[in-house]
Amino acid sequence: MFESLSQRLSDTVNRLRGRGRLTEENIRETLREVRIALLEADVALPVVKALVERVKVRAVGQEVMKSLSPGQALVKVVSDELTAVMGAANSELNLATQPPAVVLMAGLQGAGKTTTVGKLARFLKERKKKRVMVVSCDVYRPAAIEQLRTLASQVDVAFFPSEAGQNPVDIAKAAIAAARREVIDVLLVDTAGRLHVDEAMMEEIKALHGAINPIETLFVVDSMTGQDAANVAKAFSDALPLTGVVLTKTDGDARGGAALSVRYITGRPIKFLGAGEKTDALEPFHPDRVAQRILGMGDVLSLVEEVERKVDHEKAQKLAEKVMKGKRFDLNDMRDQLQQMSNMGGLAGLMDKLPGVSSLPDNVKSKVNDGELNKMVAIIGSMTKKERRHPDLLNGSRKARVARGSGTQPADVNRLLKQFMQMEKMMSKLSKGGSKGLMRQMRGAMKGMGGMGGMMPPR
Repeated sequence: MFESLSQRLSDTVNRLRGRGRLTEENIRETLREVRIALLEADVALPVVKALVERVKVRAVGQEVMKSLSPGQALVKVVSDELTAVMGAANSELNLATQPPAVVLMAGLQGAGKTTTVGKLARFLKERKKKRVMVVSCDVYRPAAIEQLRTLASQVDVAFFPSEAGQNPVDIAKAAIAAARREVIDVLLVDTAGRLHVDEAMMEEIKALHGAINPIETLFVVDSMTGQDAANVAKAFSDALPLTGVVLTKTDGDARGGAALSVRYITGRPIKFLGAGEKTDALEPFHPDRVAQRILGMGDVLSLVEEVERKVDHEKAQKLAEKVMKGKRFDLNDMRDQLQQMSNMGGLAGLMDKLPGVSSLPDNVKSKVNDGELNKMVAIIGSMTKKERRHPDLLNGSRKARVARGSGTQPADVNRLLKQFMQMEKMMSKLSKGGSKGLMRQMRGAMKGMGGMGGMMPPR
């Protein structure tokens, strides 16, 4: 998400970073580039006008023109205003009510509501430690109820059964009664997809909202519809008292226009971003972190939180103890590390949050893909237990067998073994010199890569 916008804005603001002095003329040129970048990202025109005007007012004032480092001061202004447009801070779900807290999900057909209900159920259960129940009031789509039943089973939350032909209001009221009996904290109510121009369907969801009085009414919208997502959200917010928006399919949206438009046009905060089909692919929306990502500064906070949440701490502890005792790092350990990386969204997911990645050439970024990571896991999986513990056993014939078993070439096996040797060497340094030894090793590696100065933005 934001790939094209990030590339364009990063190039624009980077040209200003080293300037000792900014003039009104080069600020005007920069803002013209910013305007074009936002329009190309499919940001709604009223949002583009407002954002550029707010940056301009601050940029030609004392804050930037008189700054000791005007280029970086302008970058901060752009970052601040991007954050302000998307909402100052993360807006959490309001669940402060007598249980069960009822959350109603609304949206267009095909926006991903049912999948989002499953993701949100998992989020509330695992991260907020809530007892969750889900119910489907979609009596029009035959597979909707079964889909939600399957998702509830996958994420291990309670499911309230319903049937096609029942009245949605009756279903929701019965589910609330059941949630009270079972001491459920949060009830998520899935609804049928509807078009905002379909008066009968809009009346139905208004009646449902009035009958159950949810504490949260979330609008689920496909981010790939761009600025139209904001317009549809506005139409729904005029009909329903929405409390927030969930943007789905953000992994397929390289522009990010919806994220920059929704809050400004609807006045409703974006509460979550959905990226991918997996039930853990739902993240709270942090406007300040997203603004940093757009400007190529990365999102290290989210990366740290993701690592903390998804890394298998027991395995990590065992590996640390093994290395510190001087025991040999083997291919089983390497496979564990690769699989944990995959669990965190793969290489592409990690790269997206690293500072300076947006400024890398496309041919470099294109080489970072999860296919390579999966190939490495497959190669290690084709080895015998003994070969994984003792890679030195892998002679030419064994490598050929491993390549055949993993559907790769002997050259791929050699490449993996070379990477393994580099990792093993680093682990060996750590066991001999502790963390200081590892830091020396990393500094040496970075010098060999030219200091990576081109990847990291100046502080």
